[in-house]
Amino acid sequence: MYAIIRDGSKQYRVEEGMVLDIDLRAEPAGATVEFNEVLMLGDATATRIGTPTIPSAKVLAEVRGEHKGKKVTILHWRRRKSSRTYAGHRQRYTRVAITKILGGTE
Repeated sequence: MYAIIRDGSKQYRVEEGMVLDIDLRAEPAGATVEFNEVLMLGDATATRIGTPTIPSAKVLAEVRGEHKGKKVTILHWRRRKSSRTYAGHRQRYTRVAITKILGGTE
């Protein structure tokens, strides 16, 4: 079974046992996170699409910890001016493991 969830302004396709990085949260490692905005549920036989969400459906996940993304480098350069600005950025994420997909009945 899979689900499409919305967290913040992003949508994720998740399955049980999957590990993904979401926007940073202040949850400690080992805590349980609940995603209530389930947009779609599907398996091999049927698909349920919400309008816009499926009532009483939710996805449970366990927080694995904090994770840093890939480094992005920023270079501002002006030709013939001897002017350069160099910076870097690493986005921080919360890594979660999907433990259960609960499909509520309507």
